[in-house]
Amino acid sequence: MITTNAGSQITRWLLLIGIVLIAMNLRAPLTSVGPLISIIRDDLGISNTLAGLITTLPLIAFALLSPLAPKLARKYGISKVLFGALVLLVIGIGLRSAWNIGSMLMGTLILGLAISICNVLMPSLIKEKYPLQIGIMIGVYSVAMNLSGAIASGISVPLANQSGLGWKGALGIWGILAFVALLFWIPQLKHQQIKVKTATATEHRTNLWKSPLAWYVTLFMGLQSMLFYVIVSWLPDILKTQGISSDDAGWILSIMQLALLPVTFIVPIIAGRMKNQITLTIITALSFTVGIGGLLSGNDRVLLWAIFIGIGSGCAFSIAMTLFGLRTTNAHDAAELSGMAQSVGYLLAAIGPILFGALHDLTNGWNVPLIVLLVITMLLLVFGVAAGRNRLIGAEN
Repeated sequence: MITTNAGSQITRWLLLIGIVLIAMNLRAPLTSVGPLISIIRDDLGISNTLAGLITTLPLIAFALLSPLAPKLARKYGISKVLFGALVLLVIGIGLRSAWNIGSMLMGTLILGLAISICNVLMPSLIKEKYPLQIGIMIGVYSVAMNLSGAIASGISVPLANQSGLGWKGALGIWGILAFVALLFWIPQLKHQQIKVKTATATEHRTNLWKSPLAWYVTLFMGLQSMLFYVIVSWLPDILKTQGISSDDAGWILSIMQLALLPVTFIVPIIAGRMKNQITLTIITALSFTVGIGGLLSGNDRVLLWAIFIGIGSGCAFSIAMTLFGLRTTNAHDAAELSGMAQSVGYLLAAIGPILFGALHDLTNGWNVPLIVLLVITMLLLVFGVAAGRNRLIGAEN
């Protein structure tokens, strides 16, 4: 017979495993596409612009559903909503690999909706369940998410070519991971449902849509997302035009994402202790500039340029997440800023892969698209400096 204490330990371990498994599903279904994009494009006979839509659709889903996820959680409870999201994720991954371009786009949209719900609700779940270990758990969550994304980038081409699965099997295999997460999450449905709290009547409310500082944070979030998803989508194709094999291009993309792992641990700690985050923003822009500029130069040190881009991506993402708390005075405004930044930010990011693919089609090369990325990096610096100053939303003057 299991004692109450032993049962409680098992429950905690199941929750921890469930959180890690969900985190592992938030990047892998997306980052596995980039190394295969040319294979998918050629097999389906589609343009680079339409191929870019495969990566853009989840970002559109992020933008549309992010503000709705807390409302669903308030009505049904976080555990049930996360379970429903995992069901959608399994269905979406299956549809994406099922038939033709139509089912692929539909499945991609569905899995984007599922990942969007998890993106918004997982931090709330961690805060509720691990109030004294938030930093550690966010770290575990971030590492699981980014590590699985990096692995997915590296093994996609070998899975497609060497195992005989083809691109459909290489993408569809991630449905197994989603299904395992679904099974491990079932026990959470038996426990008390966690509801997202609304702001109390005594909390000060700020109209974020009229706040310049809120817009600086939102645009910084959107531009860093645009840079990341463009690189994830098209870096393998860029490398292949420079003589890199498909397998090696996938692993270079994987290493790029591994490079951001330690940064996502360190930067939030540093950012929280600094008077302002301007210096970190400058370091971020320099990292992106060196990496993208290196690719533009045609220099053969592509691994080094990918690592610089990875460091820039890790810094930018960490700064964006940290600013939600640093630039607000209460939990309600922090949640509202997060929703605004993720909704508008991901909508802006959704333009990136399509624009990048269209520019490549128009110019028949990668130089112009890479120059555009350098311009976006300069804008990231401008809005990052504006958002990084030591001010609070509602008290900008």
